[in-house]
Amino acid sequence: MRFSRPGAVACFLFPLICTAQNYHVSNHWAIGGEGGWDYLLSDDAAHRLYVTHGPKVEVLDTTTGKLIGSVSGLKGTHGVALNPDGKTGYISDGGGNAIVVFDRTSLSIISTVPVGTNPDGIAYEPVTNSVWAFNGRSKNVSVMSATNNQVVATIALPGKPEFPQGDGKGYVYVNIEDKNEIVKLDAKSHTIVGTWPLSGCESPSGLAIDRAQHRLFSVCDGNKMGISDYASGKLLGLASIGDGPDAAGFDGKLHLAFSSNGQGTVSVVDTSKPNYPTIQTVTTVKGARTMAYDAATGRIFLSAAKYGAAPAPTAATPHPRPTVLPGSFEILVISR
Repeated sequence: MRFSRPGAVACFLFPLICTAQNYHVSNHWAIGGEGGWDYLLSDDAAHRLYVTHGPKVEVLDTTTGKLIGSVSGLKGTHGVALNPDGKTGYISDGGGNAIVVFDRTSLSIISTVPVGTNPDGIAYEPVTNSVWAFNGRSKNVSVMSATNNQVVATIALPGKPEFPQGDGKGYVYVNIEDKNEIVKLDAKSHTIVGTWPLSGCESPSGLAIDRAQHRLFSVCDGNKMGISDYASGKLLGLASIGDGPDAAGFDGKLHLAFSSNGQGTVSVVDTSKPNYPTIQTVTTVKGARTMAYDAATGRIFLSAAKYGAAPAPTAATPHPRPTVLPGSFEILVISR
């Protein structure tokens, strides 16, 4: 086989180099409407994307980008978790201080379960068949049984929780934003069993997990991603990422971690190297800081919108955010 370009030779001999460094924005899926947004979740097997968007969760078909429907009538959605039964989903309704249980076929609400104040990150834990809603303002976690949709425990946390991840073996991990640390929780005993500092990683928010290598990836202010060993609690290193991150993802096949950054980039980090180099910075759009990763297709989805002028500063809001232009909300698709 003959190659006319040196780059083609490199791709043939070292395909990981090319696949890892070729991420680009491949599509824009228009959604429109008004309201803010937070986390997204990809249901890879069902080819669905759950998008929190103000008082509802919109559900998209990831093969076409078309809207399937929505779970509506909520007050301020933050996150989505899915039961592996394929039938049930859970929404953290921060404005309603509740976990909303919904039917994934009809997208109708099954139950609304009161929890703590402003539930934000949410996770399903399979060993105990429970749902964990991390309450940002009350600084605790509400544990709900997925069998009867009843809260069975409320666990106090040392600070404001951000995004959680479960290891699938009975433990749940969460970033504590105002303490710069990770907390490890035992799902069976409903207790904190580990608290680990994230030195050099300020205000950790998004969290991704590598269950094969027992790694956690916390994205932080100051352009850093903290890599921790969740078997020992040791901080292994800090990777360089973009500014203003809020979410993280992980590709177990290519050993890459991703950070979506509010400055308008996605950072791609090689987790197979001991110094965790950033091997690509993908240009997106300003404010696209929450993401979901589809492991089946290798695509990244980001929430984004166009912005107008910021309102005038006030004593209560000295640094107001720019206003979102009505109808401009969309999903960016990043492919390789």
